[in-house]
Amino acid sequence: MNTIHPMAIVDPEAKLGDGNYIGPFCVINKDVVIGDNNKFLNSVTVHDGARIGSNNEFFPGASIATKPQDLKFKGEITTAEIGDNNSIRENVTISRGTASKGKTVVGSGNLLMENMHVAHDCVIGNGCIIGNSTKFAGEVVVDDNAIISAEVLIHQFNNIGGYVMIQGGTRTSQDIPPYVIAGKEPVRFAGVNLIGLRRRGFSNETIDAIHDTYRIIYASSVLKDGIVEARAKYPDSKEVDYICTFIENSKRGIIR
Repeated sequence: MNTIHPMAIVDPEAKLGDGNYIGPFCVINKDVVIGDNNKFLNSVTVHDGARIGSNNEFFPGASIATKPQDLKFKGEITTAEIGDNNSIRENVTISRGTASKGKTVVGSGNLLMENMHVAHDCVIGNGCIIGNSTKFAGEVVVDDNAIISAEVLIHQFNNIGGYVMIQGGTRTSQDIPPYVIAGKEPVRFAGVNLIGLRRRGFSNETIDAIHDTYRIIYASSVLKDGIVEARAKYPDSKEVDYICTFIENSKRGIIR
């Protein structure tokens, strides 16, 4: 059974699971699918195209599946897909997709802090923490367990690797590879995220391999040569393979 405040507006064609709480002044539009046990505190707007899982909490002023801020958008049917167990704080805005990818995706177990923005066609993984007033432009990809501090600006089409720590106020138009700390002005590699990796249970041996891989790659005058050397030295390391594959696939170049 759902609890819907009498001052909320829920379109009768919206599809709701069970155990949801929809607070006062919330608006749930027609083309919306919601799972179970979600909490929509007051003044949350869920637009057409929202696909929401279970056990999420949406704080006042959140706006989900908003129309993309993209002049190429021509009203095509697209979605914004949100997984389970997310905390979506005050005034967070998540745009739905465009014809480019068709959907914006936010995974599960994420904390999206106050006033941050996820633009059209972004893909956010699982277990991420994203700080106040951080803004993602269109088609940004963030891998699992990234920590992105407050007031960070991420250029469109950028990729952010898993297990990174990005300093508050950072601006980047290049990809940030996994397991690193990124910051300063202009943004640059500031070391391996040692504390974060230890908190996540990475062994000292694995951390040493990650650190050595970045030493090899950044010391090489040609990135491809560094990647070849790192792969040869650590052929069985999935972490090293992740780093190398991320860099090989980078279209915008990586921070140095």
